Amino acid sequence: MPRGRPRKNPEDPSAPKKASRKGKERKNQSFKTHIYKVLKQVHPDTGMSSNAMSIMNSFVNDIFDRIANEASRLAAINKKSTISSREIQTAVRLLLPGELAKHAVSEGTKAVTKYTSSRV
Repeated sequence: MPRGRPRKNPEDPSAPKKASRKGKERKNQSFKTHIYKVLKQVHPDTGMSSNAMSIMNSFVNDIFDRIANEASRLAAINKKSTISSREIQTAVRLLLPGELAKHAVSEGTKAVTKYTSSRV
């Protein structure tokens, strides 16, 4: 009789599975503190109910997922394994309508410029 732990059958559904990089689920991120900060910048005297905050958080997570998936698809089409700011920018232009896309691209470009200039 073999010693040690018994070997698990690889086809057994209760067997521990190795994590694969593809299809990795990310934890649903919370942007609530960031949404609150932006609200206070735009309307300092306005509040938001927890239900409204939850809806806004879901909205931001949904847009984040859509942009990330589109950028990933664009990188795969161009046979790249890394998503750069260029893929993100193109994904934003494809997903967001007209003026909203223009504002998002300009704010994103400004943020990337600020980040690169701060890295010495």
